[in-house]
This record gives sequence, structure tokens and C-alpha cells, in this order.
Amino acid sequence: MVLPVEPEFQQALDELTTSLQPFLEANPQYKKALDIVQIPERVLQFRVVWEDDHGVPQVNRGFRVQYNSALGPYKGGLRLHPSVNLSILKFLGFEQTFKNALTGLSMGGGKGGSDFDPKGKSDNEIRRFCVAFMSELFRHIGKDTDVPAGDIGTGGREIGFLFGAYKKLKNEFTGMLTGKGLTWGGSYIRPEATGYGLIYYVEHMIAKACPEYSLDKPSTLVAISGSGNVAQFTALKVIELGATVLSLSDSKGSLIAEKGYTKAFLKGGSLESLANEQGYSYHAGKRPWTLIPTVHIALPGATQNEVSPEEAEALLKAGVRIVAEGSNMGCTAGAIDIFEASRKAGPGGVWYAPGKASNCGGVAVSGLEMAQNSQRLAWTTQEVDAKLKGIMAECYGICLSAGSKWSGEELTNGVLPSLLSGANVAGFIKVADAMKAQGDWW
Repeated sequence: MVLPVEPEFQQALDELTTSLQPFLEANPQYKKALDIVQIPERVLQFRVVWEDDHGVPQVNRGFRVQYNSALGPYKGGLRLHPSVNLSILKFLGFEQTFKNALTGLSMGGGKGGSDFDPKGKSDNEIRRFCVAFMSELFRHIGKDTDVPAGDIGTGGREIGFLFGAYKKLKNEFTGMLTGKGLTWGGSYIRPEATGYGLIYYVEHMIAKACPEYSLDKPSTLVAISGSGNVAQFTALKVIELGATVLSLSDSKGSLIAEKGYTKAFLKGGSLESLANEQGYSYHAGKRPWTLIPTVHIALPGATQNEVSPEEAEALLKAGVRIVAEGSNMGCTAGAIDIFEASRKAGPGGVWYAPGKASNCGGVAVSGLEMAQNSQRLAWTTQEVDAKLKGIMAECYGICLSAGSKWSGEELTNGVLPSLLSGANVAGFIKVADAMKAQGDWW
């Protein structure tokens, strides 16, 4: 089923398979569903030829993995980054399938993108790439078929160019992309949604596991990695609530704030340029997890596999109680094992939430954007934020319930349920049941 050249996908599949074991032992008929759901319904790969500013043709690989449509149209982002390959997109599309199931909205799972690097490119080069990319992708997507969105390297500018190219090719204005501008079909709260949703999820975890570290207390210390949309809006919400944000990071290093970040520092751009600011220290080539002596809440928000087993041990020594992923598969398998072992040891351990649950707020608001487009309506900020809070509360409840029932553990002496097992089992059951009803397995 899995090719040896797909390590990221293998990791995601292994995590799901391990989590499902107690459920599959009790319900062996679902083993066939697992065999089938792990293979994408369709994988598209194509050539993208675009012209640089010197008139020279450049070529990149374009991809779209249409993973599963049992619950609705394929839904997932387009990643533009040199690291993009089929393994990463299969892992992301696979995770997206179950993440979307946990939102309660009618969305299937997919992922796409290209190994094109927007960094260092002019606006004109990016526009020409987006037009070339969409000139093939447009055949395979649509508001009721496949609705892509932004991701790493694909922000508002790129979404605009892609939407414009699709509109010209199809001669229709339709909600076939999410993350659009507010004046042409976008939704309030969409840029903030993943970060805000992460905090809404974490608030429920804190209330159950460690209310002494609530986010309205300046004494609660929060470590965040990344400096893109997810990390910036995660940090902003933490600061608004009253807790202390100690770190952000980017591909070059980490910026640690001795007394906590202020809103003024959440302005994007290179963190290295802030290295000489008073009260801030920059650590080139390092992630934040080993740099902070005391931390209560850790929120990986950069990319996959950004917390290693060694860094997980460092977080334990620093006193971390909650680890929740803002990024997809932010923790390595070894790090997750360490966090789960700490949880099983009893009260005072680490409670870990996987990205497919804790960061589903982003795609949830994408789903709300699709709903607004279908109705030709625009909801207010307050309406969207209230719906997002409700979705994250429901997702937490589903994961808690399934984790209590299907983790295969004796939850005694104050041991908390596994949100990892809960998210995987709940998402899998919902997708598998829909597939069975539609004749995809029997």
C-alpha cells in the first residue's frame, strides 16, 4: 500500500493504524475500510511551465491529491514550497480527510501544490506561475467537486491570482477557492481561524487538565513555533486573553522574549531583524523548545515534524502540561510517544492534541466561507467567530468521548483520555461509515 519513498505518508498512516487498534479489535469489519481509505481516490500530477522576468521558461511540478469525497467535495490547501512532493501531499490529504470529518461540515479531504518557491520571486513571476498552474488545475476543481485553499507559500496574493485565472478560463464567478479577499467572496476570521481555533480548543483542555494555567493569567507561559498566519494569530489570541507568549520561530531560528511578546511585535517579516531589540534574544538555527527554562503550554505552529524526542524531553523538564499542534503532524512519532507516556503516568502529565483536531479551525472557517458563497451572503465577524467557537467545542467533545471509549486504556487514578486516539477513531468512523453507505466497502 505504501511506497518506501513516502516517509511522511507512512508516518501518518502508522499513527492512525496504531490509534485504531483497540477499535478494530472490537469491530474487525472496519479493517477493510482502513485498507481502502488509505488509497487516494485520485492523484493528479502535471507540468507547470511559466516565464520568469528575463523571458526564460521555468518548469515546476504541480500536484493535486483528491483523497476522499465521502463527506463532501475534496477540500484542502495548495502548498507552494521547494519541499513539496507526493509523500508530503498524500500525508496532508490523508490527515485532511479526518480533520474535515471532525469539523462536522460537509467536506472531503484533499491537498495539492507545487515545488515552486515564491520566495525571491517578483509579483509578476508569481502571477505568471499561478496562471500556468491554474491552466491545468481548473479542469479538476469546482465548488461542488474540489475546493482548494491557501497553505504554506499560498497567501492572499496567490489566491487572488489563482481565482482570477480560473474565472477567465471558466467564465464564471464561483466559490471554488477559499481564503478569498473580503470584497470578493472571502470570510471574516479566515486568516485568523487556525490560530484562534487552536486556542479555543486548548481552553477546553486547560479547563479539564490544569485550570491553574488558564490563559487569562500572565503567569501562564506559552511557547509557540512558527511566524506565519497560524503562529501570529495564535500568539495574538493568547496575548489578548492575558497569558504570556515567550517564543516565535522561522526557518532561520527562534526569537525568545524574556518577559513576553507584545502585540507590536506580531507584524510578520524576518525574526532575525528583531534580534537586537531589548528583552528579546535571537537563536540562529534553533527551535524554541529547548531554549525556555519554564513553559506551561507548547503550541507547534510551523511545519511537520518540528518537535523531536529530545525536544519533547526538554519540554517535560520545563514543566509543560499542554501540547497542541497548530501545524500538521508537528510532533515526530517519538515525541508523541513521550507525551503519551507522560499522560498515562497520571495527574501532572502532558496532555497532547494532534493537529487534525486542534488546528481544524482553519478549514472549518473555509467551510463556512463555502456556505456563505453558496448563499451569496457575508456573515459578520461575530457570527463567524461564534460558529468557530462552537465547532472547536464540538470537536473537543467528540475527541474526548472517543478517546475515553476507544483508547484501550484503563483510565484510572486521574489519567486523562487520549485525544490522539479520540481524534483518529472519531474521524475514521465518520468517514468509513459514509464510504460504506455509498458502496465503497462492504
